[in-house]
Amino acid sequence: MASTTFPPLARIVRGTGPGLLLAHGAGGSARDNWGPLLADLADRRTVVAPDYPGSGDTPYEAGEPTLDDLADRLVATADEEGLGTFDLAGYSLGAAVAVRAATRHPGRVRSLLLLAGVAGGSARLRLLADLAVDLADRPADLTRLMLTVVLGGTWIDALSPDDLAFLRESLDSPVPQGFRQQFRLAGRADVRAELAAIAVPALVVSTTEDQLVPPGQHRLLADGIPGARLAEIPSGHLPVIERLPELRSVVLDFLEELDAVGA
Repeated sequence: MASTTFPPLARIVRGTGPGLLLAHGAGGSARDNWGPLLADLADRRTVVAPDYPGSGDTPYEAGEPTLDDLADRLVATADEEGLGTFDLAGYSLGAAVAVRAATRHPGRVRSLLLLAGVAGGSARLRLLADLAVDLADRPADLTRLMLTVVLGGTWIDALSPDDLAFLRESLDSPVPQGFRQQFRLAGRADVRAELAAIAVPALVVSTTEDQLVPPGQHRLLADGIPGARLAEIPSGHLPVIERLPELRSVVLDFLEELDAVGA
């Protein structure tokens, strides 16, 4: 059973039908990372999308969260919403959280969709995560980092000077309170050793221009999970912004496949 020692997480709940639990990325929120897909997902599933502590509408909590903590609290949120079993989709750090939830609560997870996901063991990712934490009190410098390693080069290069200036201004704001905790966790998270134990249908979506969580991390997930399928999207780390139509198609096709086989 999921841990009940923590306060409930704020969450978005939409739709009807089989359950779909969403795990967001470091420094994001359910709405930031999944918002443009929520309406389509809610047409097919009961969507439950929690915010980690210090993100979205969940209050900040002192201390350093672990993958176990976040995985158990994700499943506890599903319990609170009456989901016995559910499909589980994780983005970035949320992919590692999803893997941990699947291995800690194997009877609950029907399938996994891992988007631009962290597998672990990357010294470069750890360095970037540490740099992001160091820049958290310097929004302008953090924005420059985000523009160069989070968003894809092809997408950024196609922006007009005015659009780039607007984007830069919109990103230049204080970070969520949980930003530092979540980026530290993303830098040290490692789920490689548990991938072989996963026995549910899995789709790994690789963002091929990703310089924050590079494609090598995504391939580790796909290669490590028995029977997992790999799909590629030509995007940086934010396909929900850069390549929404392609991302929507990949995600909805996967859900339709699951429905067709009764997974």
